[in-house]
Amino acid sequence: MTKQLIKNIKCLINTGNATESLRGKELALLSCIEDAYLIISDGIISELGEMKNLNTNSFHDFNDTTDARGQFVMPTWCDSHTHIVFAGSREDEFIDKLKGLSYAEIAAKGGGILNSARKLSDTDEETLTKQALNRIIELVKLGTGAIEIKSGYGLTVEAELKMLRVIKQLKKLSPIPIKSTFLAAHTYPESYKDNHKGYIDLIINEMLPIIAKESLADYIDVFCETGFFSPQEMETICLAGKKYGLKSKVHVNQLNSIGGLQKAIELNALSADHLETMNEEDIKVLAASNCIGTLLPSAAFFLRMPYQPARAMIDKNCAIALASDYNPGSSPSGNMNTVVALSCIQMKMLPEEAVNAATINGAFAMELENEVGSIAVGKRANLIFTKPIPSLAYLPYSFGTNLIDKVMIDGKIIA
Repeated sequence: MTKQLIKNIKCLINTGNATESLRGKELALLSCIEDAYLIISDGIISELGEMKNLNTNSFHDFNDTTDARGQFVMPTWCDSHTHIVFAGSREDEFIDKLKGLSYAEIAAKGGGILNSARKLSDTDEETLTKQALNRIIELVKLGTGAIEIKSGYGLTVEAELKMLRVIKQLKKLSPIPIKSTFLAAHTYPESYKDNHKGYIDLIINEMLPIIAKESLADYIDVFCETGFFSPQEMETICLAGKKYGLKSKVHVNQLNSIGGLQKAIELNALSADHLETMNEEDIKVLAASNCIGTLLPSAAFFLRMPYQPARAMIDKNCAIALASDYNPGSSPSGNMNTVVALSCIQMKMLPEEAVNAATINGAFAMELENEVGSIAVGKRANLIFTKPIPSLAYLPYSFGTNLIDKVMIDGKIIA
């Protein structure tokens, strides 16, 4: 057995072991231990506490000892909404946006999701896997210790399955836990733009049976929005996925409130993601449900959209998580440190609320709460070691500064 000791930790952050996602006032409660130690056995947290309670007679039992004097140690980020399997960047569209072109005008030029779909169709699995794995490693260095990845840039039977097979391969190669989400209902392919039922039938009758047979997905997702998939179409697709054991994690209320959130809750969706457009009734309905509202502030930042009403949602007792929405079109960054800073600066979340939303609630939004998301006995030793900082609030306060000294995954230093 490999046994490691981390000693003299200035502050051990998020040492709770929540049994359900945090909501309302609970989100601001962040259990911490000052002047702490942590013991790791074969990559799993086995003991933690105050330094004064550490049995110094057992020092000779450790294979490795780390002195974390002056450092905060906290759980790695749990990023529960990404699209990081893609074939190429879209900075040309970024320039078009700066020049004032609308999304519709960019789409008319061949941009948008269909642009990514064409690029992905022309790229082989090996290349996609290598590119995505490189992105994951970069995210790990930025403190991400668990991640969800969606398909949705395929939009054909062959290409969607290719994406999901890439994600399945990434699960084997990645140092961190990955959850896979089937999102063929991202938009309508050009060949089905006037035949919505035909594409939905393709998803249900041709894609889902193969996905189930090869165990290619953990969840099913639909982009429910005006001009994309209606709440009723989302229901049809999600219920079909449920027959194959796929729970729902859905895109709703990004641009319009059209009943997608209410339908997601009816479907017992694990999470409802985006939520930039939330009226009082939407917030009330979410607060009364078990659904986690996943907020993606970096997408709002990049698209210059209004931010999600996080403060109102928390005050009304909603359970919320934070995620990056890493994708080439609307959030080309998976830096969860930036997400946490934006949530405080632009959405008025307290640092403690943001950390909980980006760790334990993100873990709940991927059903990984028993493995990651907090520092507790029995969980993976997926940890962020900060550089010496004066307080937890300094993390979002000093936005843009790299305050990570190193990242540990399963007890091994990655960066």
